[in-house]
Amino acid sequence: MWFRAPVRDLAGKQVFVTGAASGIGRAVAEYAAERGAVLHLTDLQADLLDEVAAGIRERGGQVATAAAADVSDHAQVRALARQVTERSGPMDVVLNVAGIAVWGTVRSLEPEHWQRLVDVNLMGPIHVIEELLPPMIDAGRGGQLVNISSAAGIIAMPWHAAYSATKFGLRGVSEVLRYDLRKHRIGVSLVCPGGVDTGLVETIRIAGIDQQSRSFVRARGHFQKRAVSPEQAAEAIWKGALRNRYWVYTSADIRLVHLLQRWFPPGYAVAMRVFNYGANRVLPAVEQARRSDLA
Repeated sequence: MWFRAPVRDLAGKQVFVTGAASGIGRAVAEYAAERGAVLHLTDLQADLLDEVAAGIRERGGQVATAAAADVSDHAQVRALARQVTERSGPMDVVLNVAGIAVWGTVRSLEPEHWQRLVDVNLMGPIHVIEELLPPMIDAGRGGQLVNISSAAGIIAMPWHAAYSATKFGLRGVSEVLRYDLRKHRIGVSLVCPGGVDTGLVETIRIAGIDQQSRSFVRARGHFQKRAVSPEQAAEAIWKGALRNRYWVYTSADIRLVHLLQRWFPPGYAVAMRVFNYGANRVLPAVEQARRSDLA
């Protein structure tokens, strides 16, 4: 049975955000603070997290927790979740934002790339869900779980096999919890951002690629011109979450390609082939370079 959005405003709500030191995580935290939420923030980068918390407090926002933690470490997540719950009670909204990006072909990716992506992007959110959702269920007042997937959790983006494995995985977790949690009046939102101009754009790793090359710098600049800002993404995320929407997009292009995928698969297949061809013209040929190295 359908139910209204369990969390329709943020005033006084307990909101937990991972990856809160920068990018989308920082933007969703600041958006919530401006609307009266009580924030519980975590990130791997302690210094940046402290700066974000201090800035929110200076502007009159409420930050009850700002603690560094590695979401891939279950013990750290468990300790933080217990601290937060004991101090402030169950959360009303949990946002899994923290993530890393490593792209590459099957020839260029190393086993550690795949493993680290799984540890952070998939097991990280799972650890948070394991520790923070049971108290929300027990409290019986409902809530909202917001998982940040990616356009790479929907479509076949070039060189994204390892990254997409984690984002499709989080999509699968969300799809099940969307129905499992309904009886507890906990909504689930799956956010699939397209291009967002965050710090990740500058630090992203592409295995086997010279990221100082002219072609790569040009491609990154083109991406940044088309990308939305973290603040625009945050507004779209909260608009969707507070209406208990499952699919949440931060830009129209991803919404359109998702519609194409679902309703006209042949057109989607052609679009992905063109996309892949274009990407491999822009980026250096890693396979050829590796063959030369091994020759």
